[in-house]
This record gives sequence, structure tokens and C-alpha cells, in this order.
Amino acid sequence: MTKNYFKLLLITVVLFLSETSFGQQSGNIKGFSVDSIAVMTLPNTSISVLNAKDSTLIKFTRADAKGQFLIDKLPLDKLILLVTYPGYADYVEHFKLDAGSPSKNFGGIDMQLKARLLAEVVVKGTVAGIKIKGDTTEFNAAAYVIQPNAKVEDLIKQFPGIQVDKDGKITAQGQTVTKVLVDGEEFFGDDPTLVTKNLRADMVDKVQLYDKKSDQADFTGIDDGVKDKTLNIKLKEDKKKGYFGKVEAGGAANDYNSGQVTFNAFDAKQKLALYGISSNTGKTGLNWQDEQKFGFGNMEVNDDGYSVFYGNRDDIRYNGEGFPETQTGAVHYETKWNEKKESINLNYKIGSIDINGEKNNLSQNNLPSGVLNTVSDQDFRNYLSRQRLDATYKIKLDSTSDLKVIINGTVKKSASNNDYINSTSNGNGTLRNTGTRLLNDDGDQQNFYTNIFWSKKLKKARRTLSINFTGSYNKENTVGFLNSSNQFYNPISNPDGSAVIDSTINVDQQKLNNSMGKVLNTNIAYTEPLSKSLSLVFNYALGLNNGSSDLRSFNQTAPGVYNDFDEVFSNNFELNQLSHQSGAIFNYKKEKTILNFGSKVAYVNFNQIDLYNSLKYKRDFFNFNPQLNYQYKFSQQKSLSFNYNGNNQQPGINQIQPVRVNTDPLNIYLGNTELKPSFNNRLNLRYNTYKILSGQYFYMSGTFNFTTNAIVDSRLTDSVGVSTFKSINLTGKTPSNFNFYGGFSKKFEDLGNLNFGLNLNGSGNTYYNYINNELNQTTSNNLGLSLTINKYEAKKYQVWVNLGPSYNTSQSSLQKQLNNNGWNFNGRGEATVYLPHKFEISLDGEYVFQQKTVSFNEDFQRFLLNSTIRKKFLKNDNLALSLTGNDLLNQNQGFRRSAYGNIINQNSFTTIKRYFLLSLSWDFNKMGGNITPQKP
Repeated sequence: MTKNYFKLLLITVVLFLSETSFGQQSGNIKGFSVDSIAVMTLPNTSISVLNAKDSTLIKFTRADAKGQFLIDKLPLDKLILLVTYPGYADYVEHFKLDAGSPSKNFGGIDMQLKARLLAEVVVKGTVAGIKIKGDTTEFNAAAYVIQPNAKVEDLIKQFPGIQVDKDGKITAQGQTVTKVLVDGEEFFGDDPTLVTKNLRADMVDKVQLYDKKSDQADFTGIDDGVKDKTLNIKLKEDKKKGYFGKVEAGGAANDYNSGQVTFNAFDAKQKLALYGISSNTGKTGLNWQDEQKFGFGNMEVNDDGYSVFYGNRDDIRYNGEGFPETQTGAVHYETKWNEKKESINLNYKIGSIDINGEKNNLSQNNLPSGVLNTVSDQDFRNYLSRQRLDATYKIKLDSTSDLKVIINGTVKKSASNNDYINSTSNGNGTLRNTGTRLLNDDGDQQNFYTNIFWSKKLKKARRTLSINFTGSYNKENTVGFLNSSNQFYNPISNPDGSAVIDSTINVDQQKLNNSMGKVLNTNIAYTEPLSKSLSLVFNYALGLNNGSSDLRSFNQTAPGVYNDFDEVFSNNFELNQLSHQSGAIFNYKKEKTILNFGSKVAYVNFNQIDLYNSLKYKRDFFNFNPQLNYQYKFSQQKSLSFNYNGNNQQPGINQIQPVRVNTDPLNIYLGNTELKPSFNNRLNLRYNTYKILSGQYFYMSGTFNFTTNAIVDSRLTDSVGVSTFKSINLTGKTPSNFNFYGGFSKKFEDLGNLNFGLNLNGSGNTYYNYINNELNQTTSNNLGLSLTINKYEAKKYQVWVNLGPSYNTSQSSLQKQLNNNGWNFNGRGEATVYLPHKFEISLDGEYVFQQKTVSFNEDFQRFLLNSTIRKKFLKNDNLALSLTGNDLLNQNQGFRRSAYGNIINQNSFTTIKRYFLLSLSWDFNKMGGNITPQKP
């Protein structure tokens, strides 16, 4: 290694460090989504889990008829939960799964309706292009310097108290900005970065930042105390009509390519926008949130606590594993008429992704009686194509009532091919089993959804009535093949030391899976003001859920002929469920205090029929969900809040009566009809203070969860490596977890407006399970400290660095000597320098270090460095030629490792490494009286 290399490494490590983590797909989360003010659950809510490092989508699902969701096989890593529902503000929460905390119960997630813009109030102060208008902070765009063709993102980076990371995520006053509006309206849906990354900064007059009330609070006049951090982009009057866009294309000598087209045209009443992307560099959309909205996720329909899956495979997404080919596109149109009393919003999205690669997994299973080591190699290729059309129609019926209708439909085609080779041996190296598996399937899926919401304000102030109806229909058909061969070895070896085959299991089957689900829900909410400070919200909801799942397995009788029906691995279920829910929530608001408290009670009649075996599973149960939310607002910029939510967690149908599958003969799942519901308690405390003029904020938050009568796994692993799983209720022990985080940030004017931030975070988890009938307690803790420094000088440079250490502990009571305690160091940085003659140079880097532990006997470190050199042309800098180097040091390794309970895993996989991409981009713009720039 040369001296120049060491110099480059030293400089780039200091300036451009990156935070990343590695996880194993072995965690799970659950929870449910509700509207606490309307006192109703939100069925079919979109639930997404994203990687906190780069905001790429990991998994997607939909909540059931009661708003409940369960997502498993998640990596043990820092993640983001994104919950979306039509007409409601997105819910975003960062969380972490690790070896000691592989499960997280979010409890009740309170979704908030979108609000109208806050009315302007008396100006209290004005400083350096900033106005404070009650709850609203307004930035005057004319007071800031922007580059030619700069986007809104470049403008808001200069605002005090606002940070924008490399993925476009916006943090303002210590909170994530979840909405970016254009003149008070959504632009291309509710995706913030579609505005900030595409709208031109020179079109902006003012930018407003405020805590946006929910639609329900705005409608009822009852402040629920929960608001969304929102940016509203107000355009200049002469920029409200015209068009703008961008064309970009790039290629590399080693067959990498990326192209993108965006176009936007609008006037006061109409908007048209479209984009198209083709890439094999890992880019799957305009941003992380668009990937979720495009629909790369699981499709399932659940009942209240019972999971009935319509589509039992993970959908395809790109998470760094393998080599992707992506094509996506979308068209958006919206218009208003009838004096803006009526409006329609249309979106059409289409796309496909094709991923191929190789994986290797090393697993160590530490049992009370010994150790089993498994090596698995996998070749994979997965394809997904999807089309989605949605429409939202709104009409103001009169001065007191409104109607909103939402309709959407999705069509999907998928194909997957996975080839596995695996072997398991004991601690002495003696083989226990070997096997090969070839899995492939092709699927078609259709999903349709509708929502009708009617609301009316009655004569008495704050007295309201609303009716909400939702319906969904889901259908999936798949055809697949399983070809596997597994050999199991006798514990007694041959005299020469070779293993003796005890038995062999061969499977060659065709799988036909047809499933369907229909869900109908009606909710009535009534609000009654009891006094000036106290109001009552009462609701009643009726839900119907009907579905079927028909899985048929056929053995091969002749080459290419599958007609021998296998009853053991076939099933045909029908589900009929009826639910009634009622609840009452009291809302108290006086001066600086807001208090919400109450409860909901649901009765559910569950009826599942096993048509093959003529068996019926009937259960009647009650769900009890108390809640309490308290907020005290010391001032407009300082507040304290406390929340408590309790809820029953019903066992899933796959835990009670799982469908028998033979796609993995080494892992067998059994049902337990004696399972009882568990009860989860979640407490949260948050404090936040912000000083707008000095750009200083401080925040802290902590959450504690504990579960009684918890449902946990009981695993039996035999001497040849076959594990049998069963869910049981835990008695005498209470699983729990906690997390806390806090941060301080301030702009130092005497240091050239340098922004400095310090963050502290920690988490802990106590989890229980049974391993070969012995109780295992897994305890883990994490404590981390990070420093953030950023500075922006218009037309000169911008620098951002985040780095810091953390310490992890993880220990299993059955294998205390195999702890995973050790230090980590993570960092990330990025910088751009603007040079003479319209040149720009940008760098971004990521660094991670993991100390060796008892579980892993060697240190791991990786440094990734990327750079772009850009030259701009033409009078208005509309044309740009760029050379981008990805992974300049060629250190990108597909690698993840983790220790969970008595399981230690290490994964390696093929991934995108070093390449150089030459690209040309052209921005075009004709807004108001502007002249179209010369073409290249």
C-alpha cells in the first residue's frame, strides 16, 4: 500500500466519516394504527420499514381491518418505521433492533389528519429575513444567496435550525419534516423530497415552517396536541404558471448506467408532473419514500391480531444485496374547479426491478448440549413489475360539510429463483445434515381499495359528526416449484471418520396458491363539547373481513408431470370475521395544557374453516386499549409531553394453526391452540426547546415498554440440526425494552455560522425464549455519542460531518461466555467546494469499525469514498457534465454479522463496488416571463 494511499485514507477518514450498521434478518415489529380523536382504527394502513443509514426500503406491509400489523425477518439494525394512510400525516419513528432487542412493539400509533395552513397572526419579531408569526416561522427567500438552477433543498439548507441530509431528509428544530407543501397544497402526493429536490429555488418567495394541526383537529376545533412539522413553499406570483424539468443520462465503461427525466407544469388551478428513471447503480426511485409508495413491499390482509397472508413471499427491493436493474416512472395530474370547491388528484406509477446475486451465510447455533455450525450458499434472481393508479376526489358540499373519495388499484407480476446449498456440522466438525434446494415461482396480484369520508359541523360550536367507509379487495395467484434433497447423518461415524447417512428426504413438487381477501369497515364518530375546555369524542365501528387461501402441492409422477396431490402440504382455509368497536376519548385543553384520555373496547368474532379437514376454529375475544396523552407548552418553542398506550396483542393465526410448509425441512413450525392474548404497555416522555433567532435547540425523549403474558418462541433443536418452533405464553417473566435519545445543536456566529450538534442515545432490551425446554434470557444494551458539524457558505463550500463511538453489550443466560460486547465507531461526512470557471468538487464518505468480541474473533472496518467533479456550461448554468467515482478505494463489501440469543450469524453477498460514471444533465425552465434557456 503506497504512502499516497495512507495520506488519502487519513484525510478522508477525518473529513468524511459515515454511520452504518450491520444486521441479520431475524427481528420483528408489531403495533396498530388509530385515529384517537375520531376514535377509530385505520384498516389497511401502509407500514414500511426502512434502513436508517440510507433510507432504502427493507419491508412493506398493510395493517389489518383493525389497524394491526406484524413484520418479521427484519435485520438487526438501526431502522425507520413509516406509517401512511390516505388523508393522514405520515408517521415516522426511528428505532433499533439488535441481538438483545430483536422485537419491538410500537403499541398504538396515533395518526393525525392533514391540516389547512395556519392563519397568519400578528408579527412578533423580524430578524435577517426571518419573521415569527405566532406558531409560524417565515423565511424570506430573497435574503439568501442561491446558485443558478439551485433547488429548494439548496435554499433551505441555509435556514437556521434546518438540516438536510444526503438523502434529502429534512430536520427542523430537532424534528423530522414530514410535509412539504406548495402554496398550501400537496405536490405529487405527500412526498417531501419530490418538492425540495425538483422545484427551483429562484421560484420561491417565502418558506413557512410550522406545526401543522391534524385535519381532525381543524375540523372539530379540538386541539389534540399532536402536530406535523411542515414546510410550505410560497411561490412568487410570476412563477405560478409555466414549466420546468431536467434530463440526465450517464454511462460507464463497466456497463453501469443511470438516466432520469423530470417534467413539471402548472398554473393556479392545474398541475402536471412526470418522471422516468432507468438505472443499474442501485437507484430505484426519486427518493426513499417514493419506493414505498411505488409498492415494493409485502401485500397481506390481516384480521384483528390474526395474520392471514395474501402473498406469502417477501417482495423484491434493493438493500445492497446483488446487482439491480431498475425502471420506474410516474405521472401526476391535479385540478380544481367550481370556485375551488371540487378537486381531483390522479397518480399513475409503473416500474420494474430485476436483482441477481450470490449470498453466503455462516451460522453458529449454541445449544445447552453443544454447538451446531451451518454453512449456506445461495444464488438468487428476483423480478418484480408493478402498476398503480389512484384518484382522490374532494368536494365541499356546503359551508358545514365535506366529502372525500379515494380509489386506487395495483397490478403486480413477480418471479423469483433461489438455489441453495447448505451443510450443518457439530463442534467437532462431524456432519449432521447436508442439502440442496431449488425454489422458483411466478405470481400475479391485484389489489383495490376505496375510502369514502363524510364530515359535518353541527350547529353548536365544536359539535361534529363524521362517517368513514373503507373497502378493499385483494387477490393473488402463484405457480411455483420446489426441488430439494436433504441428507441426515447418524451420530456414529465410519471407522475412517466419515459421516454415515442415516436418512434422505427428497421433494419434487409443484405449488399452486390462490388467495383472496375482502375487507369492509364503517366508522361513525361524534364530537360533543362538554365545556369550553372539555370535549368528548365517541365512536362506533363495524368491521367485516372475509378471505380464502387455497394452497395445493403436487408431487411429480413423470418428467414435467405433477398430478400426485399431497394432502399433508396442502390446505384450503376460509376466514369470516365480524368486529364491533366502541370508545370514548375525553379532550381537555386550557391555556398551555392539553390532555387526552379514554379507552376503546372491541369485540371480535373469529371464524376460520379448514375445508380440507372439515375443521372450524371459532374464537370470541375482547380488546381493551386505554390511552393517556398529556402536553404542557411552556411557550411556542418549548414543550413537555407524556404518553401512555395499552393494548391487547392477539396471537396470530400462524401461531395458533400454521399452514404446514416443506420449503425448509430444517425448520418446522407448530401451532398452539391454547395461546392467550398478551398485553403491552408503552410509555413515552419528550421535552423539546428551540430558540429560533440563535438556531439553538435541545431535545430529549425516552420510551419504556413492557409486556405481560407475552407470547414467545419455544425451540427444540435435535442432534442432526432440525429445529421445531412453537409459540407459548410466558409466565413469571416480563419482557421489556427502553430507549432514550437527546440532542443539542447551536449555530456559532463568531465561528462563521458553524453549526455544532451533540447527540446521546441509548437502548436496552430484556427478551425471553425457551431453547430445548430451558428458559433463555437475552439482555442487551447500547450507548452511543455522536458529534455533528456542518457549515454552508453560498457559492463557496458546504461541509457536513457526523461521527462518534458506541458500546454494545449482549448476553444470553444459557451461553454467558459467548457475549457480543464491544466498541463500535461510525462516521459519515460530505463536502462540496465551488471553484472558479463553474467547476464543483464533492466528496462523501462512510466509515465503520466494529471491535472483535467473544462471538467474532476479529475486528471489522470499512471505508467507502465517493466523489463527483462537475463542470457547468451556458449562461444560466443549465448544462452540466459530471464524472462520478463510486467506492474509489474499492472497499465495498457485502457483509453483515450479528449475535442474537444463542444464534451467531455472518452474511456476505455480492454488491455494487467501484465504478466511474460520466453523465450529462440539462435543466430547462420557463416560468412566468422567463425565457427558455438555450438548448445544449
